[in-house]
Amino acid sequence: PCRTSACLMVLFINNEWHESCSGRKIPVYNPATGKLLSEVEEADPVKVESARVALQLGSPWRSMVASNRGQLLTKLADLVERDWLLLATLEGLDSGKVFLMAYFVDLMATIKTLRYYCGWAHKIHGKTTPVGDLDVCVPFGLQWNFPVMMFAWKIAPALCLVALCFCVQAGFPPGGVNVVPGYGQTAGCAISHHMDIDKIAFTGSTAVSICWETYPESNLKRVTLELGRKNPNIVFADCDLEQAHSGLFFNQGQCCLAGSRVFVEEPIYEEFVHRSVEKARSKVLGNPLLQGVDQGPQIDQKQFDKIMDLIESEKNKRATLECEGSACGQQGLFIQPTVFSNVTDSMRIAKEEIFGPVQQIMCFRSIHEVIQRANATYYGLAAGVFTIDKALTVSSALQAGMVWGEYAIQEYAEVKAVTIEIKRKNS
Repeated sequence: PCRTSACLMVLFINNEWHESCSGRKIPVYNPATGKLLSEVEEADPVKVESARVALQLGSPWRSMVASNRGQLLTKLADLVERDWLLLATLEGLDSGKVFLMAYFVDLMATIKTLRYYCGWAHKIHGKTTPVGDLDVCVPFGLQWNFPVMMFAWKIAPALCLVALCFCVQAGFPPGGVNVVPGYGQTAGCAISHHMDIDKIAFTGSTAVSICWETYPESNLKRVTLELGRKNPNIVFADCDLEQAHSGLFFNQGQCCLAGSRVFVEEPIYEEFVHRSVEKARSKVLGNPLLQGVDQGPQIDQKQFDKIMDLIESEKNKRATLECEGSACGQQGLFIQPTVFSNVTDSMRIAKEEIFGPVQQIMCFRSIHEVIQRANATYYGLAAGVFTIDKALTVSSALQAGMVWGEYAIQEYAEVKAVTIEIKRKNS
C-alpha cells in the first residue's frame, strides 16, 4: 500500500520510491500561511538517467498491448475520482488555489482528460500506400499553477505528485511512469542534454524554453512548449459585457489562458472599466480552503515580488490605478485584485507577463487597429474575442492558437516509414 505522506517527498522511478543521491531537498510552503508543508527529494542527473533506463526498449510499458494501456488509464481515472476531495484539498494547500475551483475545475478536467485519452490508446493508426510503403505512427516513451491537471495533460497523451500512488494501485508496470522533481540547472539540464530522451513537454517561461533548443549537446529531440502569455481579450461594443469580465482573475491571475491585455471598444470603454472595478472590489481574499473565498494567495515570494514591482512601476504615472494595487494582510502572499485603465501599449504592464491579479484595460476604435495591436507581442498562446458578429473575422487574423484533443496526440508521436516488398499482388 502507498503511504501518501511518503509519496509527497520522494522520487518515483521504476515503480519504486527513491531518495536523492545528493541528499538535497526542495522545500514546499503553504502560500496562504508561509509555513513549511513538506520537503521533496531533489533529483540530479544520476536519477534522471535511472528514470530513462526504466523506460528503455523492451520494458514492460513499451511492450504492452495498446488496449491494455487504455485500461490502465481508465483505472487511474477511477482512483483519482475516488479521492477527488483529498486531491482538491492538497491543491489548495500546495498552490493556494481556491478549493471550489480545484474541486470543480482542476480535478474534473483531470478525470475527463484521463478518460478521453484512454479511448485513444488503441486508435493511433498508420497509413498504407499502394507502392509497398507503410507509415507507422509510433508513440514516444511528463508546473505549479495547475499541478494535478498538468500531470494529466502531460502524462495522458504520452501514455495512451500524489497521483503517482494511484499509478501503482492502478497496475502501471515498472518504468511506465517516473517522476524526478528537480531544478533547471540539475534535473532540467540533464533531461535537455540526454541523447536518449526523445521528447520534452515543457510548461513555463519563454526565457527557459529557449534552452531546450539551444543546448549544443542535443539530439534534436521533439519539444512541445506551453509558454508565457500576454493574451489579448478583445471586447466589442455588441458583446455581453457580463461574460466579457470573466477572463483574468481566475486562479489569482496565475493562468496561462488569462486575458491579461484587455482591449475594449471606445463606446463601452467607461462602462467596462466601471464594472471591472466593481467586480475586483467584490472579491473575497483569504484561506483558499474556506467557504466564500474567491481568491487565494500567489504561489511564492518570488512571484509575489514580481507582481508588486510591476504594479508599482505604473503607479502615479500615465496609467490610472482604478482600484487597490497593494498587498493584503500581514500573513501569506495575498495581492488585492488590481485594475488599471488608460493603459498604452508601451507600458511595462502592457508588455511584460504579470501572471497575477492585475487587469490592464486599453481602448480601441477600429477592427484593423485592434488586430494590429493584439498581434504586436512575442507571445501567441491564446486570445479571446467577445462579440456577436465579428468573431470569425477577428479570430482568423489573430496570431494565437491552442492545441487540444486529437492534435495533442500527434505531438507525442512520430511517423516512421516502413517499406515492405510484396512479391505478388492480387489487385
